[in-house]
Amino acid sequence: MVKRRKRNSFIILASTLLLTGCGNSELEITQNDILEVARDDANATKKECSNVSIQEEKKYYTVSFDTTTGSYEYKIGKDGIIQERNYKKSNSEEVSSTAPVEEEKKEETKTETKKEKKESTSFDENQQAAIDAALANAGLGQEDVTDIGCALDEATQQYTVTFTFQDIKNTCMVDAATFTVLSSIQG
Repeated sequence: MVKRRKRNSFIILASTLLLTGCGNSELEITQNDILEVARDDANATKKECSNVSIQEEKKYYTVSFDTTTGSYEYKIGKDGIIQERNYKKSNSEEVSSTAPVEEEKKEETKTETKKEKKESTSFDENQQAAIDAALANAGLGQEDVTDIGCALDEATQQYTVTFTFQDIKNTCMVDAATFTVLSSIQG
């Protein structure tokens, strides 16, 4: 009985030390982590990236690289959150987005989403392909999300796919020709 009490005390002490140590440590994000965030957002593998550049600024990193589909440039905070992204397709068409989105744009998106929900709950073949690409990029299935919307911006030839997962609104830009996810924003 004495051995069991000592062993249990040791396990409790070890657990307490472990939890205390975890609470005091700060998360350190490396340049490799930042590059991984950018590559993941661009849906590009390490082999697909060339001309990689990472520059550390005071409050963020600037990451740029080229792929076969175009050039990417990111401004990523020291916390690992994408603040700004620019994408230039190989055919010289530039797309950029900034996060966090201003309140005005959020209101516009809410209004558009409500209109989309009222107008239709079914999607054509291309819209469904864009939705599938956005969900695959997020590692989700259509059954995992709610409030799915999809609209084509004919000027940029991109689909804007919106969905809610665990009460978090997600917006993805998907190339209409290749169904490649160009960007994704949560919040």
